[in-house]
Amino acid sequence: MVDDGLLYRVYERRLARELESFALPQHLGVIVDGNRRWAKEAGESTEHGHRAGAAKILELLSWCDGLDIPLVTVWMLSTDNLRRPPEELAALYGIIGSTIEGIIEAGYRVRLTGNPEALPESMRADISRAQERASLESRLTVNVAIGYGGREEIVDAVRELVRDLADQGRSGADIAEAISVDSIAEHLYTRGQPDPDLIIRTSGEQRLSGFLLWQSVHSEYWFCETYWPGFRRIDLLRALRDFCRRERRFGS
Repeated sequence: MVDDGLLYRVYERRLARELESFALPQHLGVIVDGNRRWAKEAGESTEHGHRAGAAKILELLSWCDGLDIPLVTVWMLSTDNLRRPPEELAALYGIIGSTIEGIIEAGYRVRLTGNPEALPESMRADISRAQERASLESRLTVNVAIGYGGREEIVDAVRELVRDLADQGRSGADIAEAISVDSIAEHLYTRGQPDPDLIIRTSGEQRLSGFLLWQSVHSEYWFCETYWPGFRRIDLLRALRDFCRRERRFGS
């Protein structure tokens, strides 16, 4: 009988070798979806599903680090998620905080992507203290998207831009003239970073749900049926292989 584990490892190595001749994404976005459904099908609690999903994020980052992908944005908590039951949110806040600690302990740089005002003050303080300990020399930067919504990000960017221009004493007409694609981009949560080349979404859902709406205009997408806690390195390699085989047209 053939060992399924052996076949898996052989296939995984073959995929990794295929990728050696390609340029991999410089910015990978991941919509981590399916924690609750995974837990339900396994007969476990919702909190257990979220903890399994958080552990998978740390695995993903180690895989990306090994592949020299320098920037990963992980969507952990949307603005819509903030309407979940208080007891689920309380557990989520603790899990997210522990995950950020784990990312920093792994030697990666953390950057928050989202509206911090949407989070409890104690959580914001804990994250801020954790960021102070983070290495600035890491090969991998991780954008942790919490309290994040794509529409909200664009609104926040435009508001900040208008306030900056108003502080300069600009007239209403001058402010309107100064609003451009570039000026808005300079006020996004991801300012100074390249747009995502590839965005992965798990759980079988094939929609953006507002993830990096502005930045994803030329992104490639890869959807898989697997719930996030069940995502494997071989799934990442398959997504990267598919990305590398595509002819990117950038809207042309």
